[in-house]
Amino acid sequence: MENKTMNKRVYGILGISSIMGNWNADFSGYPKSTTDGNVFGSDKALKYPMKKMWDNEGKKVIYIKSLNEKLIPRTLKERYIKVFEDEDLKDVKKVLTNLMAAVDIKNFGATFAEAGCNIAITGAVQIGQGFNKYIDTNAEEQDILSPFKDAKAKEKNEVKAKAKAKANNLSEDDIEVKDAQNSTLGTKITSNEAHYFYPFVINPLAYKELVDLDVTEGYTEEDYQNFKRTALVSATAFATNSKVGCENEFAVFVETESDAYLPNLSEYVTFAKCEDKNIIDLKKLANILNDMSQQIKSVEIYYNPYTTELTNDDIKAAKHFNIITSKEV
Repeated sequence: MENKTMNKRVYGILGISSIMGNWNADFSGYPKSTTDGNVFGSDKALKYPMKKMWDNEGKKVIYIKSLNEKLIPRTLKERYIKVFEDEDLKDVKKVLTNLMAAVDIKNFGATFAEAGCNIAITGAVQIGQGFNKYIDTNAEEQDILSPFKDAKAKEKNEVKAKAKAKANNLSEDDIEVKDAQNSTLGTKITSNEAHYFYPFVINPLAYKELVDLDVTEGYTEEDYQNFKRTALVSATAFATNSKVGCENEFAVFVETESDAYLPNLSEYVTFAKCEDKNIIDLKKLANILNDMSQQIKSVEIYYNPYTTELTNDDIKAAKHFNIITSKEV
């Protein structure tokens, strides 16, 4: 295959807002948080809507749940055979070629552990954890009437009570556990409001060895533009019951020379609210990008001008776009 690897690195931020939604729940149903109570979203929560969007578009996606004829989730091998219509896993080069044709693996990499074919691919796109930067985030629990009795209601309520105490920095003794007789009540748990900021980096040279093996053309400009297009809209498009209210609200794409190295850019923005709009302060981000301007090819900033105002965004040669319309602001 011809080597078409793009000759730049890309650093950036992807921002997700959650208004009365639950962007990334833990196993208790509450928004995922660290041991000290900081709410965050995992990289998997951001990747899944992207993979779902690609799957809906008919692109080859391996690492996504699908059901067989018996309505049982497919194994990795079964999913591979379903997508590529190929049962031969002995020819490793052929398997690698197939895997690199899947859009999710081309971006995020994969661990393909099957008998006789154990492959690990480090993705060109690496996404960090998205921490919530809104200080007044609270978990909201809504009671929902159910027509059925749950025999394990009390046990479940105890688990939820502990999670609620943790989410609101309370003692477990301060949260009342509902009696099992009230088991006909279900719950829906959301955040009143949260704003997640994810760092990401794209290193096209991640596939250099695979290009040398002639199993891929490398991470191309076309791959990058596909990632960018999907990253800007997939959270908004993924409107499940818990994700209604979760939207793409902010993004930064910094294209640099191939030998430029930047830190996690999400650490250099802050979020606050005023009476009319959200405020995203880019002062620290502007400082670091302006100091490295000689190694930076372009900067694009996407935001929702109807709800958000950017401050201290004097970044050299930066272009600003409406994240909803994609038109330059």
